[in-house]
Amino acid sequence: MSGADNGFAFATISELAAAIRSGRTTPTQLAMDAIDRLESEGRQLNAVVTVTRDLALAQAKTAESDLAAGQDRGPLHGIPYGVKDLLATKGYSTTWGAEPYRDRIIDVDADIVARLESAGAVLVAKLASVEFAGGFGYEQPNAALTGPGRNAWNPQHWSGGSSSGSGAAVAAGLVPFAIGTETWGSITTPACFNGVVGIRPTYGRVSRRGAMALSWSMDKIGPIARSVDDGSIVLDAIVDTDGGNSTQAPMSRTRNFRFAVLHGSTKSAQAAVVSNFEDAVAVLRSIGNVDTIVLPEFPYAAAASIIILAESASAFESFLDAGGSAELTAPEDRYSLLPALTLPAVDYLRAVRIRRLAGRALDDALAPYDAVVAPTLPVVAGPIDATFGSYFGSSVRPTLGAAGNLCGLPAVTVPNGVGEHGLPTGIEFIGRAFNDDRVIAAARAYQSQTDWHTKHPDRLRR
Repeated sequence: MSGADNGFAFATISELAAAIRSGRTTPTQLAMDAIDRLESEGRQLNAVVTVTRDLALAQAKTAESDLAAGQDRGPLHGIPYGVKDLLATKGYSTTWGAEPYRDRIIDVDADIVARLESAGAVLVAKLASVEFAGGFGYEQPNAALTGPGRNAWNPQHWSGGSSSGSGAAVAAGLVPFAIGTETWGSITTPACFNGVVGIRPTYGRVSRRGAMALSWSMDKIGPIARSVDDGSIVLDAIVDTDGGNSTQAPMSRTRNFRFAVLHGSTKSAQAAVVSNFEDAVAVLRSIGNVDTIVLPEFPYAAAASIIILAESASAFESFLDAGGSAELTAPEDRYSLLPALTLPAVDYLRAVRIRRLAGRALDDALAPYDAVVAPTLPVVAGPIDATFGSYFGSSVRPTLGAAGNLCGLPAVTVPNGVGEHGLPTGIEFIGRAFNDDRVIAAARAYQSQTDWHTKHPDRLRR
């Protein structure tokens, strides 16, 4: 890594906030250091679309002036961050990860970008995404105008999709936190593969205004950070709290949790994934009760697939009709979504009905627990040049992820060890809709008993 960081590259949000207020650093210095790292390491990882240098320095200067005047906007005031390039930012291109939109400017700020500016955060970069958030059916890592997303722990392995840049940038110490989006695994996957924390809030908790629509009824926006504490701070700043419902979990609660392990969740998982998960469950037994649960039987994956295909085809109908997909990076993305234009309405409506029934059944099943847990993914990140079919096989989308995304449930993925090739593994916590605080508290309690979130890629340690 190039560029001075004064020891702050892997600092927590709270540590950075304290350093700013004590005078040990300034928002401008933090922004400049982050920009240096993004331009060097970030480009090497294919994690960066645009460095927002002018905006960042202007926001940092404003943050300094406000703090000097006694106007403290909270823990994110002066903290640099990156945002997945599906979110509109005034004055900068918003590419959606796709070559046809490389120079396209949506000259407004997405609601989440505006919220973070109000909190005093400093936007330093638009971060890489798989083209159109992966909705066009990509089957290998090289599916973005920036090239294949490279893992912060080993650039010869994938960083995960579709929030590839957000996961890698946080893990590599380029930014303290980043914003990702998830329709089905796009926050939890890169967070898990890069050994950081990803928080997927309940569907509808965070405004999607100004974000690319892939699937209107399944898209979610959430933070990727180095710890549950950091992610919770960010989520509290971006969530819609008009009703006064904060997502901050009580800091004091560390015992008497109620967990359930998803039955069969380690089936077909790599040996290290299984071992790390068993170790994590042992930790959970020290802080609460652990049962085993079988999810209500529904075709979660099939229903989610139909809904995403139908809504994606509708969202991009004019783009497809105009032949725009011919310019996409991944060859399979140029044609894979086209058949969805003829998807029968009866199939979509059936999937929507299944979701409604599944949501009710899941709510009843999850009601006794703070969180249900399973390995976030059954494998570590695959080689950068491997197709998903050859590496992941049929195990890439676990049942818990399918059910949670279909029904809009909150989830947190937390690092819980390393597996093959020294790459991170993760454990996922999931709970009832709008019980984000309980899920976050459960994940925080686990993390308070472990130190995996303090580990960084060996090649980046100083």
